[in-house]
Formats: sequence, C-alpha cells, structure tokens
Amino acid sequence: MIPRPQMPKPGWNASERLQLMLQPAYMLCRNDVVWALEFIRKKMAEQDPALQSLSQPRLLKNFESFAEVSMMLIHRGSGFDQEADRIKSCLKEAAHGLL
Repeated sequence: MIPRPQMPKPGWNASERLQLMLQPAYMLCRNDVVWALEFIRKKMAEQDPALQSLSQPRLLKNFESFAEVSMMLIHRGSGFDQEADRIKSCLKEAAHGLL
C-alpha cells in the first residue's frame, strides 16, 4: 500500500508548505503551483533579506525558473500531471535562497 502524502496544515508557515509541496510523493495541483508562484513573487517584491546574499547570476536563474513555471501553467492549464517533477524542480530553483 502506498502511503498517502501529507497535506499542509493550517498552522504551517509558508516555507514549510512550500517544502512539503516539493516532496516527490506530494501530488501538485494547479492551486498549489499558483500559491507557490505568489509566495515567491511576494518575497521578491518585499526584497526578502535571504535573497540579498544571492549573486546576480543566481537571481537570474531564480527568475528564469519562475518564468518557466508560469509559462507551463499558462500553456498547460490544469493538465500538467506528467510534468509534476519538472514543475517541482523549477519551483525549487525559483525559490532558491528562500527555503
């Protein structure tokens, strides 16, 4: 029997929720991806101190990955089950420095 993946709990902070979503066993849905992109966008807009130590090339990689996930979401709508691993990988790159 395959264990059911853990779901985010109301008391979790955003970083814990994002880390859970990036786990291989976690089944992403469209709302998860939108939430993660919004979390990353907000941290960038607020100029989170964790990001200030990153180099410009690293920040560009974060942005590239953010844009790639955004485009996958736009072009594939909700049918991205086959690319969940790629989406998780890109989200991890986009959130580099925040986790």
